[in-house]
Amino acid sequence: MTDKSAAARSLSVKARQYLKGLAHHLKPVVHIGKGGIDDGVIAALDEALEQHELIKVRLLDTAPFGRKESAQLLADVSSAFPVDVIGRIAILYRQRKKKPEIVLPR
Repeated sequence: MTDKSAAARSLSVKARQYLKGLAHHLKPVVHIGKGGIDDGVIAALDEALEQHELIKVRLLDTAPFGRKESAQLLADVSSAFPVDVIGRIAILYRQRKKKPEIVLPR
């Protein structure tokens, strides 16, 4: 990846709160299970982020990594921002390349 990792980039507190509010009503669109983060998961993640910009990812009990570690790995492989981890649900944000819908507050 030529892009900076998500850990090196960060969202402001205001932007993070705004995104958490938008994500409240969303349902998880990607599920991570015992197979972990493989090529299929990465492809599904990229497609979901390109369509929706803001997504929830469910980390099942059988996932091979811890929940925060998994969220950070998902953010890194998809060039997304990890917004928050609530229980076993990770919220990720990546601005769409063409016609972004979500405008972050400054």
